[in-house]
Amino acid sequence: MEYFVGKGSVVREIWGKSDTVLFIFAGASAEFALNKAVDWLYFTGRLPADPLKRLFSTITYARQIVFSEREAAFGTIDKITSIHSAVEANRGARIPAWAYRDVLFMLIHYSIAAFELMERKLTAKEKEEVYDVFLRLGNRMKLTELPQNYEAWLQARRMHLQTDLEKSQYTLDLYAQYKKHLGLWRYKILLQSQKLVVPSIVNKLLGLGKISWLSPLLIVYKFSRAIKLDWVFKLLILPREYREEIKAIDIAFT
Repeated sequence: MEYFVGKGSVVREIWGKSDTVLFIFAGASAEFALNKAVDWLYFTGRLPADPLKRLFSTITYARQIVFSEREAAFGTIDKITSIHSAVEANRGARIPAWAYRDVLFMLIHYSIAAFELMERKLTAKEKEEVYDVFLRLGNRMKLTELPQNYEAWLQARRMHLQTDLEKSQYTLDLYAQYKKHLGLWRYKILLQSQKLVVPSIVNKLLGLGKISWLSPLLIVYKFSRAIKLDWVFKLLILPREYREEIKAIDIAFT
C-alpha cells in the first residue's frame, strides 16, 4: 500500500504528536487572524461563530492527508478543493491564489517551528522533506507559483509575510472570539504559545511581546512527558470538548 507520506517520515512524527499539533494550531490561529483574505473565512460565518472548531478542522484535514493511503489522501485534498469552490460560487468571486498559498505556507512553517520547539532541530534534509509533502498537496490542489524546493520557499514565505498580513477589524474580532471560547486563562496560554512559534513580523503586528512566561514551564512539561504525566497538564489547559480529539492525535507514526 502506497501512503501519501511514507512510514518513517519526519512529517508523520510531527503530525503524530499532540504537543506539536497544538503549537501548530496556536501559530496558525495568530496568522489566520492577520491574513488580508480572512474575510473569506467570515463569509460563511463558521469562523467567527466557532473559531476553534474551524481551525481544528483545518488541522484535522492536514492530519488525514499525512496519515492516509495515497488515493485516500487525494480524495481528502479534492474534498477541500470542492468546499472552497462552493464558497467561491456562493460569493460570486474567486479566493485569491496567494491566499491559498498563505495557508499552505502556514502549515509548512508551523510544522517545522512547533517540532523544533518541542523536540529537536530538523536537518536540512528533513525540512526539505516537510516542504515536499506540502508541495505535493498544493500541486494536487492546482495551486500556482509554488516554489520547487525549501530554499526557494523561504524567500517566497518572507515576501508573503511582508505583503499579505495586516491587523484589521477581523483580527480584533477573532481574538475576541478566541478569548470568549477559551476563557481568560486558556486565552493567555494561547498568547504565550504564539510568542514561541510565530515569525517576528506576526508578533509585531499583534503586539504579543518578546518574552513568553511559558518557556520555563515547557522544561517542566517535557520532563513530565518522560514520566508519563503530560496529560495532567493537558487536562488542565484543554477545553473539555477537544480533549479526546487531542488525545487521539498521539499515535504510532513509524
